[in-house]
Amino acid sequence: MTMKKKAHFEYPCTWAYKVIGTDEETMRQAVREIIKDETCSIKLSNSSKTGKYHCLDIELVVCSEEHRIKIYEYLKNHSAIKIVL
Repeated sequence: MTMKKKAHFEYPCTWAYKVIGTDEETMRQAVREIIKDETCSIKLSNSSKTGKYHCLDIELVVCSEEHRIKIYEYLKNHSAIKIVL
């Protein structure tokens, strides 16, 4: 049986999240609420043909694995965000 190795990251490091939802501005506002005073970039990366779904790329420096996971959980649990990658 092959065991999976857990990826190891050196912190602090730059981390990217992709978030998908139906309203671009509401998602941007949600990200700002979650990230608070931390510096980050938020860029529209894609929209569906019908314009119903939008994908934002978020990039910021995370200080630890706990920090990275905490932000992921906050994004995932926000009502404006449907999917976090």
